[in-house]
Amino acid sequence: MLLSKGFEVEMYTGTPQGDIVGLSDQIVAGIDGFVREPDSRNVEYTTPPLTKYEDLLCSLLRPRLRLREYLQKLGNYTLIPGSTLALGGSDRFFRSDPSNPYHDYIEQTYGTKVVTASVHINIGIADPETLMRACRLVRVEAPLYLALSAASPFIDSKATGYHSTRWGLFPQTPTYVPLFESHAHHIRWVEEQLAAGTMQNVRHLWVSVRPNGDRRPYNLNRLELRICDLVSDPISLLAIAALLEARLLQLIADPSLDPLETSTIPATNRPEELIAITAANEAAAAQYSLDARLTHWQDGRSILARDWIAEIYQDVWAIAKQSGFNCFLSPVQKILREGNEAQQWLQLCSYGFSVQQIMTQASLAMRERESELEAELCSPVAA
Repeated sequence: MLLSKGFEVEMYTGTPQGDIVGLSDQIVAGIDGFVREPDSRNVEYTTPPLTKYEDLLCSLLRPRLRLREYLQKLGNYTLIPGSTLALGGSDRFFRSDPSNPYHDYIEQTYGTKVVTASVHINIGIADPETLMRACRLVRVEAPLYLALSAASPFIDSKATGYHSTRWGLFPQTPTYVPLFESHAHHIRWVEEQLAAGTMQNVRHLWVSVRPNGDRRPYNLNRLELRICDLVSDPISLLAIAALLEARLLQLIADPSLDPLETSTIPATNRPEELIAITAANEAAAAQYSLDARLTHWQDGRSILARDWIAEIYQDVWAIAKQSGFNCFLSPVQKILREGNEAQQWLQLCSYGFSVQQIMTQASLAMRERESELEAELCSPVAA
């Protein structure tokens, strides 16, 4: 059995030298399939829900190739990797839609902390109680997916001390989001937040993972993992998605993996304690990613993020193999071995390369990787 999967991908546009330039108004008007974000410096595209990883790869690549072609018509512009304003511009907002009142609220409340690029991974789960159980497990393990994807160590041409500056600074909203014990609990809680004004609308739930669907919070059909930085290499992104899917298939087969059931934390304050552990783990993963020391939700033991990921990888390998997508899961090992993008870029920093040199080279490498994958694995974009 394979679950349906889709991605929401936010990307910066700019010059080959790595300077980010706001072009979303022209992009959204000029080509189909892209939507604007509150700030004009990034755009978003969404892949359709698909089950096969081969199809997902091409659905990730083709919009980027169309976008690159369009950017060349506008001038010498390209796509910029990473999840923050690496070379500069974090001092002001560039509104993409000045008449949008929700964008007014976002700019006035959060400023440029939300001007980030990321990838949201959506996995289809139709049964609402299974979905809530999945959200509970992925919530407490979300720091691991952040650790694999971290790609924002710079802002304004300086290393910030975070591997994921995006998640380190991102205003998670509302301030406290519980582990939802049931679909009814989720509905009740969302209605309370909307009434209190801590959420402006049903989309204003900015947390590492949330249930999603066509009429939130009532009609839900997918889990949305929101914690990941932009993963510029599609093969690495598919590997992270494969780890997530395999873990969810394991949970569906064995519901006792539910943290509310399996954790050894005393039951009286288990939900609150799990949230506290997870918040600390997210903060550690934002700073140190794969080298972060985390607290395991199951038994409270201390464990490095990379070791925890390796444990889960071993646990789910047979599931991925049986389902036919183990070859897409295996690149997780390469990320553990060679480091995520943030770690690779910080290593170049330690060798004396400037942030601009690093981002220029990363932008070129991303373009070359996309061309290589498209030529090898996807039919031409015009087909």
